[in-house]
Amino acid sequence: MQRYDLIIVGAGLVGLATAREYLRRRPGLRLLVLEKEPGIAAHQSGHNSGVLHTGIYYAPGSLKARACVAGQRAMLAYCREHGIPFQLCGKVIVALTEEELPRLQALYERGKANGVQGLELIGPERLREIEPAAVGLRAIYSPNTGIVDYTKVAASLAAEIQQAGADLRLSSQVVGLQPRADEVVVQIRCQTRTVPSQAGSCQEELAARAVITCAGLYSDRLARLTGDDGGLRIVPFRGDYYLLRPEKRHLVRGLIYPVPDPRFPFLGVHLTLRPNGEVWVGPNAVLAFAREGYGRWQIRPGELWETLSYAGFWHLARRYWRMGLAEIYRDYVKRAYVRQVQRYLPAVQEEDLLPGPSGVRAQALAPDGSLVDDFIIRRGQRVLHVQNAPSPAATSSLVLAQMIVDEAQAQFAL
Repeated sequence: MQRYDLIIVGAGLVGLATAREYLRRRPGLRLLVLEKEPGIAAHQSGHNSGVLHTGIYYAPGSLKARACVAGQRAMLAYCREHGIPFQLCGKVIVALTEEELPRLQALYERGKANGVQGLELIGPERLREIEPAAVGLRAIYSPNTGIVDYTKVAASLAAEIQQAGADLRLSSQVVGLQPRADEVVVQIRCQTRTVPSQAGSCQEELAARAVITCAGLYSDRLARLTGDDGGLRIVPFRGDYYLLRPEKRHLVRGLIYPVPDPRFPFLGVHLTLRPNGEVWVGPNAVLAFAREGYGRWQIRPGELWETLSYAGFWHLARRYWRMGLAEIYRDYVKRAYVRQVQRYLPAVQEEDLLPGPSGVRAQALAPDGSLVDDFIIRRGQRVLHVQNAPSPAATSSLVLAQMIVDEAQAQFAL
């Protein structure tokens, strides 16, 4: 049985950043990163919109607020150091109605309380200077919000930890975690491929003095392996994007966002400039029929049953059924989706929106149906579970990794 000091499960941004942080503090640590997919950043880290958030939205004092504000600074410094292109294109959060103005003001105050730099409350004239095609009564302008290709960040982190001596094993799915007095036995199912025409699988056991799981869409399952899930369940929500056709990309200079409605759990349709020049429009938010269900009809019956048999899901559904039906309607009726976009960008027509990518959000849900908003790092016996790390985890990943390693070192003395 191969033995390590530390095994990290998950080669997304949070897992890779945590490995990097541990090796910076403990050079020479025998460290292994396990990833069930054949490549890194295969899910949330590689399917997000690439925004470098500044920390406007999050409750002051929360882990999200602290990690995002400091995390963006750390991510910008990392990109500069490693030659990863980024752009501080700016973002406007637009209020369309009088009803939204108090919420916009409260959001501005929250951003200031979190230490977000450069925020402005602007009127229609200034909005037109920043985003000439957008309309609104007032807006928050965040000039330091940016965009980056997070797959390039992940690739850089992976190269860095391997140069520092860590092992990275792909196609290795963790199926068992057995904490013992002085180590954790990790059971993995590995996919083997010796030649392109031959594939198989193998079972293997590894051991480590400690384990950290950063498993995203499967974080609750790994926590349940050690009895440390706290009753939470990951419910996957699919978000589909449209692409603004190239001839209309000039309509969007940066990021155009709505004012969040506190009655609803998701942000709503927005427009995002991408590092490659594309403009993504969306996403919506509908229940995914599989944890990695990027397509409308991609279904894994067992995973769908996990969601539908969870009492917390039905509490959530009863609370937000009207919003859920509206999201489903816009998912299937394009003109309804377009009407939402036109509220912010009137020049966009139905033919301007082309089919785009999709992502799946790993939303942690409590048994009472409440959406778990903040990051959650849960301790177990020789195991630490990162059990909830939704947006802005990508932006925050380097600082979130520091928080994870602080917790791990306090628990494991490693």
